Amino acid sequence: MEATGVLPFVRGVDLSGNDFKGGYFPENVKAMTSLRWLKLNRTGLCYLPEELAALQKLEHLSVSHNNLTTLHGELSSLPSLRAIVARANSLKNSGVPDDIFKLDDLSVLDLSHNQLTECPRELENAKNMLVLNLGHNSIDAIPNQLFINLTDLLYLDLSENRLESLPPQMRRLVHLQTLVLNGNPLLHAQLRQLPAMTALQTLHLRNTQRTQSNLPTSLEGLSNLADVDLSCNDLTRVPECLYTLPSLRRLNLSSNQITELSLCIDQWVHVETLNLSRNQLTSLPSAICKLTKLKKLYLNSNKLDFDGLPSGIGKLASLEEFMAANNNLELVPESLCRCPKLRKLVLNKNRLVTLPEAIHFLTEIEVLDVRENPNLVMPPKPADRAAEWYNIDFSLQNQLRLAGASPATVAAAAAGSGPKDPLARKMRLRRRKDSAHDDQAKQVLKGMSDVAQEKNKKQEESVDTRAPGGKVRRWDQGLEKPRLDYSEFFTEDVGQLPGLTIWQIENFVPVLVEEAFHGKFYEADCYIVLKTFLDDSGSLNWEIYYWIGGEATLDKKACSAIHAVNLRNYLGAECRTVREEMGDESEEFLQVFDNDISYIEGGTASGFYTVEDTHYVTRMYRVYGKKNIKLEPVPLKGASLDPSTSGHVACAWSARAMSSTPSLAASMPGAPSARPCAPIAAPSLGEEGALCP
Repeated sequence: MEATGVLPFVRGVDLSGNDFKGGYFPENVKAMTSLRWLKLNRTGLCYLPEELAALQKLEHLSVSHNNLTTLHGELSSLPSLRAIVARANSLKNSGVPDDIFKLDDLSVLDLSHNQLTECPRELENAKNMLVLNLGHNSIDAIPNQLFINLTDLLYLDLSENRLESLPPQMRRLVHLQTLVLNGNPLLHAQLRQLPAMTALQTLHLRNTQRTQSNLPTSLEGLSNLADVDLSCNDLTRVPECLYTLPSLRRLNLSSNQITELSLCIDQWVHVETLNLSRNQLTSLPSAICKLTKLKKLYLNSNKLDFDGLPSGIGKLASLEEFMAANNNLELVPESLCRCPKLRKLVLNKNRLVTLPEAIHFLTEIEVLDVRENPNLVMPPKPADRAAEWYNIDFSLQNQLRLAGASPATVAAAAAGSGPKDPLARKMRLRRRKDSAHDDQAKQVLKGMSDVAQEKNKKQEESVDTRAPGGKVRRWDQGLEKPRLDYSEFFTEDVGQLPGLTIWQIENFVPVLVEEAFHGKFYEADCYIVLKTFLDDSGSLNWEIYYWIGGEATLDKKACSAIHAVNLRNYLGAECRTVREEMGDESEEFLQVFDNDISYIEGGTASGFYTVEDTHYVTRMYRVYGKKNIKLEPVPLKGASLDPSTSGHVACAWSARAMSSTPSLAASMPGAPSARPCAPIAAPSLGEEGALCP
């Protein structure tokens, strides 16, 4: 890194991935006196570089995934420091200095995945702390005084420690929005502090030894609580306190011992995701059909059979995913196939013998998993529907033909395909146990798979102007994507693995956001959000959003939109770039973060240069002499204009450039190099008197 004149103007630097193990660190970093953020992740650092002391405007420091054993050094001398992210190091108790908690602006501290056995001393003095992550350590107790001053906390993660109890002062956290306590042995903790946390939106208590007796009896005051995780506990029924949560949207009760559901579940009118997998359920109550906003229902690894599913399950008009693998299902209700938005249906490892013929009417289906159902025979396609409605011809004779069966076998199957009693057909299918019919079922499934692959291949090789499904392709689908290079903004591996990637607009360019801050948006910033996922064909697909903060400046708004389009071109994606505004986010955007986003006041500075008005100082001098003009400074007030001093001139000088009279300016003691103001008449000062304002 060469020293240039631009270094003092650099706002942010990401040096992640470099090798600083040998003690080498770029000396020119200390010349970046305007640096606001610095990332040194995965650089092999064993101690903090002393060059940090020169970065007096540094606000965000990230040193994650290194070999740090201590944070002692220059941090306490950085007055503007707001965020310290030191996760995944080797920090012990003595490695966290006490004086960093005296920083007035410190609001984000991430010390997760370290070797701490107790909370850092003096942590209670960080009165402006908003985000605190101490997860994945070995902390066994929380000091009683810790939460006396930290009343502004918005996010608290104490997961995967050894906590057996929580201090009563946690009830003071009335602004807390996210509380994560997963993986702590809190068997004897009654959690009586929870009802007082009225702003709570997310509560995760996975694997905390919860039972019916150690949960609060009521959580009615938590009107904002939308996400609850009580998985991997010892619950035998749904806790009564959950039925009174008016804003509940996501509930995870998987891996418990629940045997039945109460009829009170119809009170969850806003629930969108319900996970009841790995329990002991034998049936679902009919009240579940009243959850009209339910989008995802997970029932894997229970003891459900056909009679255990309510016949009115088709009333779930918003249902998109239904997963009931590893149960005892022989059939599924026909009404399930009348959920118009159903995209994913997983029924593998059951005892299915057939599916409803209405399975063909699921036009939005993307995933149909019926593996490991040895007696399953798919239903034939209804005769009154045109072939172009379906991706696969389920008729038995067509599947046998694709599987390589003899013509006689195909003809026999076609001859016996007339209308028959549906009930008699189901009973006959139940009695098929011989190996010949088992082999035939496997051939049918293989034929289904082969024809699907063949059609996908034809669609890829086709040069027809019509898109799949018989629709005319849009005019822009035939255009070639521009061959532009955006590698200076986005890395080569971006969008190549399923997951979530977020960039923050800083100084006109997108800057990658740490995973720990996903879902946390500064109100004065703009972000680009990329969701990468696999579609039903196993190909990569993307969703691209750009989020506009309510206090964001014009440059950030424009750059977020421009770089979102650049990202789409870089990936070759066909999706739209979707604009999301603070406080008016779409449901699709909120689902990316499981409806768990929060706003943080503030943001980075604008990328535009700002011009500050120069402050000029006005001074007054007494001018006297005829041949040799002399100047004498006098106080800037009316009393200095003494009319008794004959032949003198009082002149007020501004600090504007006095380039026109450099010799005169040089003779003025203490006067700046500025030109004199024009003289004006000054009565009672004589003919030579003049006053320059």
